[in-house]
Amino acid sequence: MDLEERIDRLESIEQIRQLVARYALCVDTRDLEGLVGLFVDDVSVGRFGTGRAALAESFRQGLEPLGLTILLVGTHVIDLVDAQHASGEVYCTGEIDRDGELLRQAILYRDTYRRDDQTWHFVRRTHLLWYSAPMGVDPRHLPPADWPTGHVGRGTLPEAFPTYREFHGIEGSENEI
Repeated sequence: MDLEERIDRLESIEQIRQLVARYALCVDTRDLEGLVGLFVDDVSVGRFGTGRAALAESFRQGLEPLGLTILLVGTHVIDLVDAQHASGEVYCTGEIDRDGELLRQAILYRDTYRRDDQTWHFVRRTHLLWYSAPMGVDPRHLPPADWPTGHVGRGTLPEAFPTYREFHGIEGSENEI
């Protein structure tokens, strides 16, 4: 790898890190225009359709019932596939006011990124959950959250990690990632 390729690689990694940080800031400030601008133009939004307008409506509906949110980005592993494609895993904790109750969440985002016109964007973000618990409640003893419809309880992690199950001798899981 020559010097130019190495510099491009480092710049790509930093741009992707900033993309993730901007996502958290846009969610917390309810900057929907900024938020959807972090995604590719042709983003697939499931039942909402395709494109940034569909994504904005999805975010609007998801964020509307929430009060204060504080997303704190932690561990971020980025795997560059080539000069235009990458994937990543992002640990995030969140403090989320839902229906007047302050919840703490431990989240793993599994991301797919694409570079268009020298700018990295999200293609997809998959939101996985360790737990969502009221502040002061030990999440290890909560029932399953039935995420994303249930908002309090344990998520599918860490048992969805094959290496975690193997390490602890746990049989297969339908929620494997």
